[in-house]
Amino acid sequence: MATGGLWAKIHKWLALLMAVQILFWFGSGLFFAVFPIERVRSEHAIAAQRSAPVALDIAAAGLARLAGAGVAPGEKVELRSLLGRPVALISGGEGRPRLYDLTTSRPLSPLPMTVAARIAEADHEGDIRASRVERVTANSLEYRGALPAWRVDFEDGAGRAIYVAADTGTVTARRSTLWRVYDFLWGLHIMDWRGHEDFNSPLLIAATVLALVVTVAGTVLLPGRLGFTAWLRRRRARLSARRTPSAARPG
Repeated sequence: MATGGLWAKIHKWLALLMAVQILFWFGSGLFFAVFPIERVRSEHAIAAQRSAPVALDIAAAGLARLAGAGVAPGEKVELRSLLGRPVALISGGEGRPRLYDLTTSRPLSPLPMTVAARIAEADHEGDIRASRVERVTANSLEYRGALPAWRVDFEDGAGRAIYVAADTGTVTARRSTLWRVYDFLWGLHIMDWRGHEDFNSPLLIAATVLALVVTVAGTVLLPGRLGFTAWLRRRRARLSARRTPSAARPG
């Protein structure tokens, strides 16, 4: 079999085998290029937050009260403002993080549904109220973060959901219809249809190698498809025809 015929068969059958996945790669790649990752992550819909530093005297007094009340120490103490109130987040070790109100020494975590909704509403740009709040106790394709958490949904035309960690009051994820489409296409792109995370799988590596062979085979065949090989063959034949009479002429 001629070399060109072999490359043609390789290109044809591998291209047929890889056609769907190559379509997924190009289609998803175009989607990723069109939609900025900041919009996918709903960063444009985050409300501007006013800085609310915790006064040192309030923090010192509050921590002293917590120590006097016998609150267990932690490896890390974070001072911050939560819905306008100074709080202390104590974490470390094997236990779950604990959130305390520094003015009353009252434990706040795990946060109730109503407080989680207020945190999500404060995070969302505009005057939009939560339409549904749901407790999350297990990770899923949409959310892989601190548990337990609250999922707060909004009817804002974008299918947006904000996840709030119940122990810390931190917004841990922002999801939307755009994000879900992006995540689905990402799973197709990296050929991890279940977890949408593993882009070092043997399947993806094998598919990429096959796609590379298809590309190389197509590159080898390209001169022939463009007519360059036939033109070169004709040119060599003309040159050979011109030289032949000269070589046969007697000296």
